[in-house]
Amino acid sequence: MKRFSYYKVAACTPPVSIGNPKANAQAIIDLLYKLPEDTQCAVFPELSLSGYTCQDLFYEQILLKGCQQALEDILLHMPTNRVVIVGLPLVIENKLYNCAAVCFDHEVLGVYAKTYIPMYNEYYEKRWFSSGKEIPENTTINLCGKEVPVSNQILFQDKTTSACIGVEICEDLWVTIPVSSRLSLKGANILCNCSASNEIIAKENYRRDLVIQQSAKTYGAYIYASAGPDESSSDLVFSGHDIIAENGKLLAQSTFQDPSDYIVAEIDLQHLEQDRIHIKTSQEEAAGPIQRIEFYSRPIESIELKRSIDAYPFVPTQKEKRLERCQAILQIQAQGLATRLKKIHGTSVVLGISGGLDSTLALLVCHKAFEMLHLDPEGIHAITMPGFGTTKRTKSNSHALMDLLHVSSEEISIVPSVNMHFKDIHQDPQKHDITYENSQARQRTMILMDLANQYNGFVVGTGDLSELALGWCTYNGDHMSMYAVNVSVPKTLVRYIVESAALQARKNGQEDLWRVLIDICETPVSPELLPPDPDGKIAQKTEEVLGSYDLHDFFLYHMLRFHESPEKIFALCQIAFPATKKETILKALETFYSRFFTQQFKRNCMPDGVKVGSICFSPRGDWRMPSDACRDLWLAQIEEIRESQ
Repeated sequence: MKRFSYYKVAACTPPVSIGNPKANAQAIIDLLYKLPEDTQCAVFPELSLSGYTCQDLFYEQILLKGCQQALEDILLHMPTNRVVIVGLPLVIENKLYNCAAVCFDHEVLGVYAKTYIPMYNEYYEKRWFSSGKEIPENTTINLCGKEVPVSNQILFQDKTTSACIGVEICEDLWVTIPVSSRLSLKGANILCNCSASNEIIAKENYRRDLVIQQSAKTYGAYIYASAGPDESSSDLVFSGHDIIAENGKLLAQSTFQDPSDYIVAEIDLQHLEQDRIHIKTSQEEAAGPIQRIEFYSRPIESIELKRSIDAYPFVPTQKEKRLERCQAILQIQAQGLATRLKKIHGTSVVLGISGGLDSTLALLVCHKAFEMLHLDPEGIHAITMPGFGTTKRTKSNSHALMDLLHVSSEEISIVPSVNMHFKDIHQDPQKHDITYENSQARQRTMILMDLANQYNGFVVGTGDLSELALGWCTYNGDHMSMYAVNVSVPKTLVRYIVESAALQARKNGQEDLWRVLIDICETPVSPELLPPDPDGKIAQKTEEVLGSYDLHDFFLYHMLRFHESPEKIFALCQIAFPATKKETILKALETFYSRFFTQQFKRNCMPDGVKVGSICFSPRGDWRMPSDACRDLWLAQIEEIRESQ
């Protein structure tokens, strides 16, 4: 596929021959040619040319010279257009340093010298090595026939791809303020660690979590290449635990139990850039002077994308994790509502129950909030308001749900009042247009608002995040409430939260509640504003009008979370939904952007509602956009995609 902003990296653990630089160089060269051709950066372990466990052999001049000669071999035979980072010992002004040489296109761009030299437990590095902090500014070293800069504060900026590479070595990550933290403050987004981390019980999990957390803290990518089991086993075992993480997400790893000589992953540089632009506090601290080495790689037009593209980015794939997240979201929603009730000394809420997913979730949230506050559930006034499109299935589920949760329930048909309203505004009841539909939604909202006055309570809204994105709500109808509990829950996740509540009910022996909730989960999404089919089934299915919510939530995530272009979203969507026709995706994408721009006026005056995830439309918090913004630029790109197919 088109490269877009992807940057392919590799963490490598070649076989090592201790004290044999020539053999180690050949192993590195062999591995470089095993990597995918579109690999742009390859990272090798600490002291990979000599072996980490040489100990007093590091004093041997023949070994030190052999490492430089081995580096020359790598430069001579390395693939072009690829950054290669290898570890070796170097003498600089009569001191020995543990270094990483950053190489590109047959030359050394510069050298990083390890900053933190461990001298505890099994580590004895200060016996041989000095800290890179001791190297004066602007120091250069003659290496492989060229004067190259050497420092412990150095960056390598690819002016073609926007990759900015920072290097640290092993212990530099494990200290209170890692070197990579300072490098990221100066712009490094590709953080590389040449490591030799030994294996002991529980260290693997700690190491993996450390790398993932560092990638999250720096809003960067982290490539960790560790020494393998060929290192000396005199006192230690090395596992070759290679890790690639991006902004808090594990992309790839090889482990002690599942070893590999290399792992690869594609880093999305745009994702990292967007978060750094958005979260400015991550770049506020000064980090001191930095040496920046610039180079130009040749453009790569296409890339073989191995990176997993999740079709349901809001929904965890693993069942246990999904259930855990759903329960956590329900808890957050309920806590928000409980806090609002507590602050205003409220004991009564009113909400409409349709028998659909959104209102079911809202009722479950209300019920949980009342449990938190030890309030009588009869203070929850659940109103079902059948209209022209209400089916027997949804009406039956509404009543069963309200009864099983022991809330105050009431049925008020809106048919008489809406027909009277049609007469007032001269609307033909047989004309099933937008007026026909919205009149019903506004009538329901008026009933709820007035009942809230009677019960000295407030109306709880039921609309979800996906509906707000598309403006699939009636202005001053179901769009309005006093507190909206579902506003940052996407449609694809609502179903799973209700399902998790059903599973919990079954676990508690509430079989009837489980059956009702499962049937609601299986009911087609519909506002039920049009008359049902002759056989009594739902005629108005939202996804037949708007397109699949699976697609819309995918678009929503990639646009709002990473601000990706329609072109890139379309390309990723084809990977995530391989069975979906391209024109179906394009049509849904066009609908998404068209409605997203034209419906902002609804989001600009939305009611309060708790944020539960990374995306929220609150005009008081996460999303600010003018209601009259122009959509032409986005739609034009979609049309260009369509013409190119």
